[in-house]
Amino acid sequence: MSMPRRFIPAAAIAALFLATTAFAAPAHATDTPPPRTLTVTGEGESVGVPDIAYIDTGVVTEGKTAGAALTANTKAMNAIFKGLEEAGIEKRDMQTSQFSVYPVYEQIEPQTRPQMPKIGGYRVQNQLTVKVRNLDALGGILDQVVKLGSNQLSGIRFAIDKPEPLIDEARKKAVADALRKAKLYAGAAGVALGPIQTITESSMGYAPPMYAKSMMAMERDSSVPVAAGEQTLSASVTLVIRID
Repeated sequence: MSMPRRFIPAAAIAALFLATTAFAAPAHATDTPPPRTLTVTGEGESVGVPDIAYIDTGVVTEGKTAGAALTANTKAMNAIFKGLEEAGIEKRDMQTSQFSVYPVYEQIEPQTRPQMPKIGGYRVQNQLTVKVRNLDALGGILDQVVKLGSNQLSGIRFAIDKPEPLIDEARKKAVADALRKAKLYAGAAGVALGPIQTITESSMGYAPPMYAKSMMAMERDSSVPVAAGEQTLSASVTLVIRID
C-alpha cells in the first residue's frame, strides 16, 4: 500500500528561500580584509660590572684501593671546606657538583695473546662549586684552596647577583630600537604607523666573562690576580604594528 504524497504550497517554499537569503546576506556584507601590519624586531643591550663569582674547584686522589683513595680525598676536601668557611664563605654558597669513584687500569705491554685489563688502583674525584659574594677576597680564596689541597680548577664564572634592573633597561632599548626601525620602514614605504598590535620578547640573555689560570701558575703566585671585567645583558623584542 503506497503512502499518500504530501504537497508543500509554493508560497511556503518562497518564504523559506527569502528567509535563508536574508540571514546569509549580512555574513558576506560584513567580511573585511585583515588590517595591514608591519613586523619588526629590535635589539637592546645594557652593561654592568659583575659582583659575584662562581669557582669550580675540587680534589682528585688515587690509591691502591678505593677506600685509600676515598680517605685521602675526604681529608683534602674537609680541609678545603674548613678553609672556605674561615675565608667567609657560607655553607649555603658551597655545593658538591660531582663525585665519582672509578678504577685506574694498568698499561698492558703488547703481547701475542690478548689479556684482560688489570686494575692498578682507584681514583676519586670530588668537584665543588663555590659562590663568592666578595670579589675583593676572590684572589686570596683561590690561593687558599690550592694550598689546602685542591688540584682541580676548571674555571671561574663571573655574574651579576641581581640582573633584573639591567635586563629591564635592555628591554626598553629593544622596544625603542624596534620603533625606530618601524618609523624608518614606514617612511620609506610611504605608509603611516598605527597602534601596536602585539609585543613579543624573542630572547634575553647574557654572556658572563670567563677567567681561568693553570694550577702551576696558581701554585707560584702568593695571591691569584683576577679580573671581573664587564657583563653585557641583551634583550630582543618583536613588534607587530598596524599600518595605514
